[in-house]
Amino acid sequence: MTEAASHDASSLRRVTDPREVHERGRALRDATPPTAHDHEAAGAGRPAVLDFIEASNAGRVPSLVPLRMGRMLVSPFAFFRGAAGLMAADLADAPASGLLAQICGDAHAANFGLYGTPDGEIVMDINDFDETVPGPWEWDLKRLAASLVLAGREGGVSEAGCLEAAEDVVKSYRRTVRTLAGLPFLQSWNALPNAAALGRVKADELIDDFERAASKARKNTSAKVVAKWTRDGRFVEDPPVLSYVEPAVAEAVTEGLVSYVDTLRESRRNLITRYGVADVAFRVVGTGSVGLRSYVALLRGNGDESLVLQVKEARPSSLEPHLAVPRAEHEGKRIVHGARLVQAETDILLGWTTIDGRDFIVRQFRNMKGDIDPTALRGDHLDDYGRLAGALLARAHARSIDPRLLAGYFDEDEDMDEAVGRYAVRYADQTEADHAELVAAVRAGKIAAETEED
Repeated sequence: MTEAASHDASSLRRVTDPREVHERGRALRDATPPTAHDHEAAGAGRPAVLDFIEASNAGRVPSLVPLRMGRMLVSPFAFFRGAAGLMAADLADAPASGLLAQICGDAHAANFGLYGTPDGEIVMDINDFDETVPGPWEWDLKRLAASLVLAGREGGVSEAGCLEAAEDVVKSYRRTVRTLAGLPFLQSWNALPNAAALGRVKADELIDDFERAASKARKNTSAKVVAKWTRDGRFVEDPPVLSYVEPAVAEAVTEGLVSYVDTLRESRRNLITRYGVADVAFRVVGTGSVGLRSYVALLRGNGDESLVLQVKEARPSSLEPHLAVPRAEHEGKRIVHGARLVQAETDILLGWTTIDGRDFIVRQFRNMKGDIDPTALRGDHLDDYGRLAGALLARAHARSIDPRLLAGYFDEDEDMDEAVGRYAVRYADQTEADHAELVAAVRAGKIAAETEED
């Protein structure tokens, strides 16, 4: 039985008893009990590590592939960040409840970040949707739990502390689902993931970390980017991260921005068309995204006002081959629709376009963005981060799957916490072995890798 996210308007013709929905979720436990999620790390359809890496580099800018390898080489956690597709292959045959949500697809601990709402409030939410598709909610939860173990190990947290953080991801997810299942629909839908969420999930140790990150985020604006990266109205090169583009490329990006306007929600089209494009540059971003075509566009507004947009190539989700989902008509549109469905507050300038036959997303490059580095957290702080991230993930999933169904599946059962915790430790071990294989391949000269300092 599979319960997918749906928009069946005919359901408005009847009133649903919450107990009926809860029981439907509870019935799924018979086929897939929570203990079933304590399974082997490597899936039957897993490709060889080096084959996976070669396939994931296909289609990227060739000169940037060694930089991507250099970034994945840094640590097992860094490798994990660039290997969402490998974990999807491992999870393809794993036990699943049959409940589908609009998943992030790459819900590791570093993909939760701070950003500003239109009214200037700082919130924290999932902030990367390159891999988003309808899929098993368990995939996001397991990826988040495993990432906490890897981040904790990198930061020197004890094994017991790493396991506790992974288990608390699941515990917080369950408790948040239960809370959301009991709220009025409008209240659960509009739950804002701001600083108050720290108290609700008992993540008090993170208060100072959140405030420091929020203080930096408030200063992280287009104006700051312009002051740091431009001179005389143009971007200043800083290879390999920031580089000039040929006039033809700049013109193609500008044309792409013209067509992007129509993908914005209607009320925002008048806003963006008051700006004009002044310059375009190529900028390398992320770990998994290195090698994709990614541009920054400098727009001029009212007087000295500036706005910086990111125009980033959108490729098919690496989860797609492992799920029964149709190919998206436009990969940028897929990402934007996923973000709009999952995030509590979405960038008002988020849209998509096509440039030279390739799909792209467009968004503000800096709209008060910030982060809490999970690899820098001590044990008690890592545990609190796990509780916060687990709650944020539950709120995100509740946008596309009825939380009453999930609450029925959990039904106060703590076995899920321990099952996913054990799996997370096992998958972290697998990732360390995968990373070691990449390190050996680089040392043997089979794969080229370079760092920003090379």
